[in-house]
Amino acid sequence: MGFVVLVVIYLAIIQGGALLLTIGRDVGYSDMSTIDLLWRTLLVPVGASLVLVYAVVAWLGWWRPVWIEPKPVARWVIIVPILMAVSILVVIDYGALVAKGFAYSSLLLLGTLMVGFAEEGMYRGLGVTVFRRRGFTEGKVALWSTVIFGVSHASNLITEGPSAFLQVIATIIAGYFFYLIRRRSGGLLLPALLHALWDFSLLSGQVIPGEVYRLSLVAILTMVVLAIIVFARRKHIEPTAS
Repeated sequence: MGFVVLVVIYLAIIQGGALLLTIGRDVGYSDMSTIDLLWRTLLVPVGASLVLVYAVVAWLGWWRPVWIEPKPVARWVIIVPILMAVSILVVIDYGALVAKGFAYSSLLLLGTLMVGFAEEGMYRGLGVTVFRRRGFTEGKVALWSTVIFGVSHASNLITEGPSAFLQVIATIIAGYFFYLIRRRSGGLLLPALLHALWDFSLLSGQVIPGEVYRLSLVAILTMVVLAIIVFARRKHIEPTAS
């Protein structure tokens, strides 16, 4: 219950902060087309949530269980971070970033790094640790940390409307991949970095208003392919079943 309360506070900081800083402005969902909007909708609210997450980790003294993974999965799972990394390199809209300039692109990258480390710290860090310490089986640890991660994105209904439900489903799937990456890589660092760069690649295609960036479909295709592979190999994820 305490973890759920923490998630609610975390989301209130992000959503409430962005709403407060954009009062009186006509700002659409994921509108980060200027440096000013980057500060108001991403850097400040997510930065505050990042401080919250790691303040809680420090207060609990959970640095090791949050950052170090003691339960590796089978070696074949390395395909998950590899395919996601390839997708990131393909999807990044390099032309749009060049057009926006170095300062803008650097701040966008900084913002997505904050997102990656904040969300992974919350859900694959604190969430996984909480459920393990409550004696959940690893299957339930994966299930609940992932579902809460996905459902928390329903808070985007405030700004995005009903289409946020599709984001919830996509986020649940992505969350399970990040959980597997944590267990395969031995800790939180790689999933946090991949999460950040995954978001960076998708947001880079949205920085120029009105432009339709079709390479973002590669990210969707990657998720579908990985979902098929992981589902087909689901009985061979744990080392003892390999």
